[in-house]
Amino acid sequence: MADEAIILAGGRGTRLQGVVSDVPKPLAPVQGRPFLAWLLDFLARQDMRRVVLATGYKAELVQAAVGEDWRGMRIDYAVESTPLGTGGAIVHALRLIEGEDTFVLNGDTYLELDYARFAAAMRAQHAGLGMALTHVADVSRYGVVHIANERVTGFSEKGGSGVGWINAGVYWLPRGVPVPDATQAFSFEDIVLRAAAEQGTLHACTATDAFIDIGVPEDFQRAQAWRFASAIDHA
Repeated sequence: MADEAIILAGGRGTRLQGVVSDVPKPLAPVQGRPFLAWLLDFLARQDMRRVVLATGYKAELVQAAVGEDWRGMRIDYAVESTPLGTGGAIVHALRLIEGEDTFVLNGDTYLELDYARFAAAMRAQHAGLGMALTHVADVSRYGVVHIANERVTGFSEKGGSGVGWINAGVYWLPRGVPVPDATQAFSFEDIVLRAAAEQGTLHACTATDAFIDIGVPEDFQRAQAWRFASAIDHA
């Protein structure tokens, strides 16, 4: 069973600077708690055993807020000394993973899904790696993910319009997934995901539910009234 996750928690939150104090984006306050707390609560409800936080900008604030244990989950840290991009941060954190596969989450998006079913489906399909998608009414901010027969076939850049599938920021990675050297900064989305889509090894998970991205001020404000599934445990 996949019971480890990596959360990318090193972002500066540049677009939130007008509404959030100078903290890493995953620590932006949502309903009186760091946004990261809602992500960790949901992972705990999914019986995750261990989480590796990939930190960079003001890493010490993340560690102070989370500590080494969260609702029974062991918390470890992969701290980058220089910015590595999403790809470099993931590769750096993968060195700490103990099992045969792991999940990766963006630290500024919240998505509800069954992680065990996600991993089981990816293994059954012999996926090279897996991407969770969400269906939105307006794809203009995100770009579009094209799928066919449970596989991602390509991506369209931002600027389109209308309904469609988008990258929800949650991935399943098996041990040995081909990635570049972590000593160089790179984009996981541009380098790894696009290559896997071209090779036909990037499989899609569309069995997902509620999604929110706090990366821009209007959605950060919307999150203040969001109904997080983990709120049931927190209340």
